[in-house]
Amino acid sequence: MNDQNFEDAGSPGWEDQTQRNKTMRDAAGEAFSKASDTARDAGEKAKRAAADAASSMNVMGLLNDQLGVGAHSANRFAGSMRVAADDLEHENPMLAGLVRGFAHNVDHYADRLEDQTVEQLAKSASDLTRRQPALMFGLAALVGFFAFRTFKSASASSVASPPIQPTHSHPVGDNHG
Repeated sequence: MNDQNFEDAGSPGWEDQTQRNKTMRDAAGEAFSKASDTARDAGEKAKRAAADAASSMNVMGLLNDQLGVGAHSANRFAGSMRVAADDLEHENPMLAGLVRGFAHNVDHYADRLEDQTVEQLAKSASDLTRRQPALMFGLAALVGFFAFRTFKSASASSVASPPIQPTHSHPVGDNHG
């Protein structure tokens, strides 16, 4: 039997079997390598997606915190307006009432702002734009107008040129005129 095993190992059928096994091993190794590369790429993409999500959540957290700080500042501004209205009460009660009403509105909006997240605020703005497009267009035009005027006046004042006409100064005591 041992002689027959050696004979089978040297026969052409044995070489074909060995070649097929080698081909299958190579194909399996290549498939494993590709699967490993694909898994590594998927893992890196998942890590990047998780990092992006964490980053956006961090940014949203910061924006929500800033929204709270802004609401708190608006509440302080409304308090300052109330103090100003109290000072105005003796001189101009009508103006004092107007300032108090404005302070109440600022306080109300600040309280509403404090209880909202950035996402809720963006959704509210989007809903308002859908309901009142003319109002939003008008506000955008008004902001654009003021921005244009601000930039125009800033550029005009930053390019100041010296006067073209020479200035004449007469010495003291010279009465030619």
